Amino acid sequence: MGDSLGWRAKFGVLVPSTNTSVQPEFDRMAPPGVTSHIARIAIPNIAIHNDDDFNELIRLIAEAQMAAVDSVMSCEPDRLVLGISAETFWDGLAASRKLKAELEAHTGLQVSMGSDACQAALGIYGAKRIAVITPYQPVGDRNVVRFFEECGYEVPRIKGLKCASPVKIAHVQEAELAAAIREVDGPDVDAVVQVGTNLAMARLAGFAETWLGKPVIAINTAIFWHALRAQGIDDRIDGWGSLLLKH
Repeated sequence: MGDSLGWRAKFGVLVPSTNTSVQPEFDRMAPPGVTSHIARIAIPNIAIHNDDDFNELIRLIAEAQMAAVDSVMSCEPDRLVLGISAETFWDGLAASRKLKAELEAHTGLQVSMGSDACQAALGIYGAKRIAVITPYQPVGDRNVVRFFEECGYEVPRIKGLKCASPVKIAHVQEAELAAAIREVDGPDVDAVVQVGTNLAMARLAGFAETWLGKPVIAINTAIFWHALRAQGIDDRIDGWGSLLLKH
């Protein structure tokens, strides 16, 4: 017999230790029989005021990541899920594919992560021109734009919120996120994409689709959707936008 609670799927989920948004959002989106098991990548809550600070954050995450992977593997998950987005976009498409291949080779599991999930979601909607919201400094925004452009998308607008620390990303309120959505939207974009897994935007994105009349893809929703569908779990889940409800 399988796991009594995660009888359909157990996800091993990597998050930075500073992240307080992925776990509650994943748990609320989960259908019966699907459980998420968090491995925290131990990093300090450093101040982030410029590109150098943000580059240091990425270095710290990469340095500590594999220990967290090995930790979560002891619960025998069915899939590895990256609840962190910046490094999945970092240095472009080839680097993203390399990261995924390394994690799959190390764990023997299939991996769901933000870069792949966003591509899959945008493909569902047929979107080609996108606007993006991030919590990052400019260097992070440049890496996100590079990734999407290398995947064949146009990015007319991107707004980086320049959050002052990893923890403070989760302090951004829905009103500020709603203003950012309206700021980047326009008739020249097919969809709005939010990256940065510690921005709690999954619920708001569903509401925003009704204002804009177009897809609004929150990265935590996209990652969780990708993980479910890749595991053959096709439940339609209401309250988080069209991606989980209709696709």
